[in-house]
Amino acid sequence: MGSTHGAPSPTGGRAPTGTVISEEELRRLDAHWRAASYLTVGQIYLRDNPLLTKPLIPDHLKPRLLGHWGTSPGLNIVYTHLNRVIRERDEHVLFITGPGHGGPAILANVYLEGSYSEIYPDVSRDAEGMLRLFRQFSTLGACRATSARPRLVRSTKLASWAMRSSTRSAPPSTTPVSSSPA
Repeated sequence: MGSTHGAPSPTGGRAPTGTVISEEELRRLDAHWRAASYLTVGQIYLRDNPLLTKPLIPDHLKPRLLGHWGTSPGLNIVYTHLNRVIRERDEHVLFITGPGHGGPAILANVYLEGSYSEIYPDVSRDAEGMLRLFRQFSTLGACRATSARPRLVRSTKLASWAMRSSTRSAPPSTTPVSSSPA
């Protein structure tokens, strides 16, 4: 990425000098971070009532928790600001994280931007889709995006699309990958 002194970036664009984030942009970044964080918490803890339209009761909570909240706020803020950098500077960025406890944060951001629902149309961007997203995570075999073999294929396709695209265009269509061993 470019420096903060107006020097050329590795991709040829110029980094802005003394850039200040407007109040409106800061509000939008905060809203995105909060939404991603809520979706992350929902994947870790909730199995019902995704929009908390009813008072929370024990039956709404998952009996077995996977994922780790501790890594999630940081991953969400990095993802949020990388999206800003990509838009503002027309940068080509590949955000690589390791597998593990931060999985729900990355899935939350990919769901928010719409890529998850494009690959998994049954996980729509509404309350029903949110419930499916929440139930898939930490349910053995239910979340294809977190299965070892498909993760490599999916990540490669999405990373390849992300490297080619500096806009919010749709990722390439993909053929569903079986999670059964070859």
